[in-house]
Amino acid sequence: MEPEQKKETFRLVQRPRRLRRTPALRELVKETRIHPGQFIYPLFVVAGIDRRKEIEALPGQYHLSPDRLVEEAEQAWQEGIRAVLLFGVPERKDESGLEAANPEGPAQQGVRALKSALPELVVMTDVCLCGYTTHGHCGVVGEGGEILNDPTLEILTKIALSHAEAGADLVGPSDMMDGRVAAIRCALDEAGFYDTGIMAYSAKYASAFYGPFREAVDSAPQFGDRRSYQMAAEDRREALREARQDAEEGADIIMVKPALAYLDVISDVRAALDRPVAAYNVSGEYAMVKAAAARGWVDERATTLEVLTSIARAGADLIITYHAREAARWLKE
Repeated sequence: MEPEQKKETFRLVQRPRRLRRTPALRELVKETRIHPGQFIYPLFVVAGIDRRKEIEALPGQYHLSPDRLVEEAEQAWQEGIRAVLLFGVPERKDESGLEAANPEGPAQQGVRALKSALPELVVMTDVCLCGYTTHGHCGVVGEGGEILNDPTLEILTKIALSHAEAGADLVGPSDMMDGRVAAIRCALDEAGFYDTGIMAYSAKYASAFYGPFREAVDSAPQFGDRRSYQMAAEDRREALREARQDAEEGADIIMVKPALAYLDVISDVRAALDRPVAAYNVSGEYAMVKAAAARGWVDERATTLEVLTSIARAGADLIITYHAREAARWLKE
């Protein structure tokens, strides 16, 4: 007769599901939290009065005159959004883009209107030439079609100063010219705008996700592309070089753009620097969710909040997103 076999007891010591069992437990222990106060809401401002026209490529986004811009920002403020990023859409363009520095331009009018109506709102502005030039590039074009770095800096500083004079809290150079943060910082300080911050588009990639935005501001390049100054999608380490350089030149906030296809870059920048990190959930990323949701292919609310959570989880402190208002409402429900 064989000896009686000892019965083994199978015991699971680690059960991660214990903390997923109820909604309250999941809420208690979740690692990443998003909230309206970390959203930056992009807005497109045009000249005129009582103008509000939906942008076809960006459903739910509009071209707004300064008075209607204030209405939109006031509603966003009530929903918990504390910052906006303005893009001026001019009525006329030229080869140099100097119209972007016009004190009476749409961006400058928009800044003044917002700061008058909502003085506590953080107003940021985009500083670039692409939407103001006939050729659609982010810099001055040389005789051979090359984009000239240093002549562009002179115009960028004039644009940034005009935004600061209008009352912008932060200016955001998005051109990717070398040395533009230092040039703008020096110009702001020399003019006495010591408190005007810089949110640098530090790691801005030459991306296919910008299409709807270029329609919104009519900024598609009329020749060539922007690969000679924007970053290549294949490059990861270079993003840290760009981010560190901008930080050394005086950038107060470091941005990665786009967000979804570059979550690894966001994570790298967050680990390497002690500055606030922003990520731009760009127009193509927004439009894809909107298009799929309109066809019933995805749940818009669940997909949007998952996208924004992934950006924050990667390390972004601030998220620039066209979803800002609807996401703010959903988070409160």
